[in-house]
Amino acid sequence: MLTLALIAVTVLVSWLAFQRPRLIERLILWPPAVDRQRQYDRLLTHGLVHADWGHLLFNMITLFFFGRVIESVVGGLIGPLGFVLFYLSAIVVAILPSYLRHRHDPHYRSLGASGAVSAVLFAYVLLQPWSLIIVLVVPVPAILYAVVYVAYSFWMDKRGGDNINHNAHLSGAIYGVLFMLLMEPRLGGEFLRRLASPGF
Repeated sequence: MLTLALIAVTVLVSWLAFQRPRLIERLILWPPAVDRQRQYDRLLTHGLVHADWGHLLFNMITLFFFGRVIESVVGGLIGPLGFVLFYLSAIVVAILPSYLRHRHDPHYRSLGASGAVSAVLFAYVLLQPWSLIIVLVVPVPAILYAVVYVAYSFWMDKRGGDNINHNAHLSGAIYGVLFMLLMEPRLGGEFLRRLASPGF
């Protein structure tokens, strides 16, 4: 239920921002506004707006399929609003390295929920490493997808030039795993046991 609420809020805010350029300019992560004008809320609000419908759709579909599983697990660990805390904190944590790297760059902007969605996805991989994820109609084991995803994101972050914040993807992925292990350290051992016993 909380996953659907987060999706609904994100879709609504993104849609409003599509219609109102001034709104997207206020919510997007623009480091000088954070650094000079102390608009720290941008570290969170940038995750509620997207570049276009395709960007929004991809993130929200991913959140829909994996968020419900993680919502249930996190809710069982830290309470009913635990998933909201996890997701919103992931938005902030995932963007922090990018913000610090571009803190004094007036030309840098970033938006989208990809960092938080990556956190949710990798939390799922920690729980179900051999479950199948459909990638362009091809079923791929979650752990294999995760390895390729990290390698690709790291490579593209170093290469740059495609206007995608791959660094936020990496940071979100790391945060998703660390958050789950912090909430329940035994998940680490369970992950290794499942990893050693492949099954689809």
